[in-house]
Amino acid sequence: MPAHHPRALVYRGPASSPGCPEAVADLLRGSSWNFDVAYVGPHEARDLGEEVLAHAMLYVQPGGGELRSAYRRLRRQAPAVRAFVRAGGRYLGFCLGGYLAGHSPGFDLLPGDADRYISSRGAGVTDAEDTVITVRWRGETRHVFFQDGPFFDLDPTRGRADVLAVYDNGLPAALITPYGAGAVGVVGPHPEAAPHWFADAGLRRPARAADLGRDLVDALMSA
Repeated sequence: MPAHHPRALVYRGPASSPGCPEAVADLLRGSSWNFDVAYVGPHEARDLGEEVLAHAMLYVQPGGGELRSAYRRLRRQAPAVRAFVRAGGRYLGFCLGGYLAGHSPGFDLLPGDADRYISSRGAGVTDAEDTVITVRWRGETRHVFFQDGPFFDLDPTRGRADVLAVYDNGLPAALITPYGAGAVGVVGPHPEAAPHWFADAGLRRPARAADLGRDLVDALMSA
């Protein structure tokens, strides 16, 4: 555990969905890293950019809506995000943030790309409704909130990745990968999901729900 409170920046704005940034912030504050969390975005005190990233250890892109419209809102910041990670920062992407870590379109932070799990061969979920999905997380069967998240299509010729979790069809659902002097963590499902997400969707919350998000954060920050 760090002696001080490292700074984490969480995007909040039109390229995220209400409740997603706040759920991520709660996860970060409750992790062993005890982050000092600040929101960034066009309607926050500070917008995302090179200057604000220079004072952070971690940048988080939370869940949101449609990929292409989100990237249109963020594409001017893409070079700053890449430079931040390349210089030793950490990028953490949940659902839409996982899509945005890819390149079609996105920040191009992965050794490969991100694509829709519900459209993949053998997917156990084939629609975009909120649900609870089964994954294998570090070899253990776990149940996680899911809403049209990505899988990660890895290209081993572009670099290595530590796959933390796979979907029921074997495709990567969560991973850590180096990028320059920094590292990238991405997850398709929502291990940060707040209790009311399950209640609002009429879903039963798994008995264990919070530890996977903390494991993802720890793995990324230790990479």
